[in-house]
Amino acid sequence: MIPACPLAALPRGEAYRLDVEPPIALFHTEDGEIYAIDDTCTHQDASLADGWLEGCEVECPLHASRFDLRTGRVDAPPAKLPVRTHRVVVEDGTVYVVPSEEPPNLPPGLRAGTA
Repeated sequence: MIPACPLAALPRGEAYRLDVEPPIALFHTEDGEIYAIDDTCTHQDASLADGWLEGCEVECPLHASRFDLRTGRVDAPPAKLPVRTHRVVVEDGTVYVVPSEEPPNLPPGLRAGTA
């Protein structure tokens, strides 16, 4: 488990970028759920933590692809590939991320270690 941030540092409706390789974005929905996905859009190199959170979806700030935070599935083009999801654990007021062991879906031309 990777300690990400104190729960108090992640208000509802906000996102937090965890600087690991590749970066992970944490989202705290208005419903109080916390989700973690890869931070890089699978269409082009853009931070999803900088996108717009609506319900359980985040919209990429670059070309408006939308990703489901629960599944990673892409719900709007131009992105075609899903993002990885990661398990989140909240213990003693700290948010932890358990990284996925699946390989990431990075945008064309971007390799792991350069995100």
